[in-house]
Amino acid sequence: MKINHDQLMGHLNQQFKPVYIVSGDEPLLVQEACDAIRAKARAEGCVERHVWEVATGFDWQTWLASGRNQSLFSDRQLIELRMPTGKPGDAGNKAMQAYAQDVNPDNVLLIVTGKLDGSSQNSRWMKALSAVGMWVTVWPLTLAQMPRWVQQRMSQRGMTASTQAIALLVERVEGNPLAAMQEIEKLYLLFGEGNVSDEAVQDAVVDSARFDIYTLVDNALEGDVQRVIRIFSRLEEEGVEPILLLWALTREIRGLAQMASALAQGERMDSVLSKFRVWDKRKVLIKKALSRSGSTDWQALIVRSAAIDRTLKGGPGHRWDELLGLTLQLAGRPILIDQKNTRDNQIWM
Repeated sequence: MKINHDQLMGHLNQQFKPVYIVSGDEPLLVQEACDAIRAKARAEGCVERHVWEVATGFDWQTWLASGRNQSLFSDRQLIELRMPTGKPGDAGNKAMQAYAQDVNPDNVLLIVTGKLDGSSQNSRWMKALSAVGMWVTVWPLTLAQMPRWVQQRMSQRGMTASTQAIALLVERVEGNPLAAMQEIEKLYLLFGEGNVSDEAVQDAVVDSARFDIYTLVDNALEGDVQRVIRIFSRLEEEGVEPILLLWALTREIRGLAQMASALAQGERMDSVLSKFRVWDKRKVLIKKALSRSGSTDWQALIVRSAAIDRTLKGGPGHRWDELLGLTLQLAGRPILIDQKNTRDNQIWM
């Protein structure tokens, strides 16, 4: 059976299938659909979760045997199969057909894949699994749908805004749901719950247009130290909120720490980038950053981020010097800062 992602919550409130296939090329909406299915699985008693990444040489027979088996501890299992291309090959086609013919009622299978082309939609594995489960298709939001979507996401945060303010935000993000969520998170950090005035939204959007924090982060990933310093200085001069800069840096560092940990455990780079849903246009940047530092280094940056958070909340230290140091460490050029001197006396490593 097939439904759209906006019909998923209504479906889950009424029933729960043993198989779910979530496909689409809108990362945020795919993630939300999968999170809803995972939450329902936990509520239905799926205590264990096993994640499988389909890549070259994937052992389909081992996966099939695992999916058919009962948990050693008699708990229901959520079996998550991540297949970015939607092309399982002949072995995968046969294994998934076999799974559909003998579904273990104690387990729930969640297949996460990119947008499926015509041949994949009409494949034997797809027909077999959708016959016993649910196929959730995720389509990009249209510009006409975006205002209502933004309003719903703001409401989930306890926020409200006028129709005019929401339209301005939608125009700024050009219909990109992930960018819209980032703007909503920024507004929440600045103003918290309640009504956000038109002026507040306009000021925040204008700041984003003129002083792009995300451009700073991308240049840090690139390792372009000189450009990082120029952008950082401009952000400081124009009075961007330090908490927003720290949020953007910490968000990136946490993701890199998780990816570095996965690489340290033997996972392949392509598999890790797919697992963490890194956009194609950012893959080169992420690879550069990961090649410069290991898991321990990224964990140390998380610790430093926490210390800077305390500084921003009134603790000791110069907040802009600390933020510059963190940004340069992200760029692969750590500095030692003498707290008694000015920034001109920093010691470059």
